[in-house]
Amino acid sequence: MTDRQTRSATDVVILGAGPAGLVLGNLLQNSGIDCVVLERAERAHIQTRARAGFLAANTVRILERHGLAEGLHRSGRVHSTCEFRTADGRFRLDYGGLGRGERHTVYPQQQLVTDLLTRFLTSGGRVDFATEAVAVLDTDSDRPSVAVREADEHPGRWAARYVAGCDGRHGAARRSLPAGSVRRHHCDHGVTWLGLLAEAPPSLDAVGYAVHERGFAGHMARTSEITRYYVQCERGTPADAWSEERIWDELDLRMRGTEYGPLHRGRVVERAVVDLESDVLEPLRHGSLFLAGDAAGLVSPCAAKGANLAVLEAEILAGALVDDLVHGDSEGLDAYSARCLAYIWRAQEFSHWMIRLLHGPSGSDGTSSFHNSLRRSRIASLRTSRSHQDWFAEHYVGV
Repeated sequence: MTDRQTRSATDVVILGAGPAGLVLGNLLQNSGIDCVVLERAERAHIQTRARAGFLAANTVRILERHGLAEGLHRSGRVHSTCEFRTADGRFRLDYGGLGRGERHTVYPQQQLVTDLLTRFLTSGGRVDFATEAVAVLDTDSDRPSVAVREADEHPGRWAARYVAGCDGRHGAARRSLPAGSVRRHHCDHGVTWLGLLAEAPPSLDAVGYAVHERGFAGHMARTSEITRYYVQCERGTPADAWSEERIWDELDLRMRGTEYGPLHRGRVVERAVVDLESDVLEPLRHGSLFLAGDAAGLVSPCAAKGANLAVLEAEILAGALVDDLVHGDSEGLDAYSARCLAYIWRAQEFSHWMIRLLHGPSGSDGTSSFHNSLRRSRIASLRTSRSHQDWFAEHYVGV
């Protein structure tokens, strides 16, 4: 290998500058662990990429515990209400007063990423942007390495003691897993959403879930001027297939604007098609390589669990790495996979329940009618049963 391809060694190489990678980087750096973050995108992209916006109460506690919550306390908004709209009427749940009494904090993910990145860099951390991890090598040794393609297209390599794969389900960490070493659990839920970001103020002061014979529609406020919408569409629909007029007409219809008031319309600034899938790998440790965030388990966006799981897993992994590298105690690393998978599967179960609550079969045959009647019964129970509401609140906000 030439000098051009050689890089200095570090304790931990982190793949991906999303919530998992940046929380992990900050926590390791706070403990004096040398680390580097490799990110394939440019800095501007990760700071403007709109993703999740609902932070669970436990996520806020983690960020507070490590001095990373200043931005969300300054600009985040506490939220504790959701509204269901169906053919049988509408009802609200003040979930902040149910279950464990926990609430969400609405704080767009790109703002959280900006906070975490700024903190990491100003405290001396290193992020190599526009650097693509190609492969993780020698994970069965105590000196793994990461082959990279740098911004100028030249190859490079990072050596480390450990590698944290926080680079998503299609990243180098997953691609580098030894054949036969992992069990993959995958489920295509058969549901597709058109995800929209609109320059429009929120139309209601709650998360809105509309169950309609034409399909699901969802309303999630992001800021006082930006709202996230989802509208169910047929599988294979291109993101640009619907005009803005059709989008707003369909949202108004499904959210029953005639009965409950029309939506505030505005320019649609972002749209993407989302096929609802769940995907989990077991185990999450492969020698010196650890998986976190979407690389560990992809949760459908139906219950806003992905970013919250990523932050939780990052804290667990950071503590285990510090124990090993500073104190020579490997117990936390040995338990990492099983500990995180318990949280992941609990989130998957609730997400699956939400998918079945909000989406039903579109046919008119007896089986479709049966399942749609079951769904109607579930919603009626959620409307009237306090014990059902407490269960919902605990799992809706919990991770």
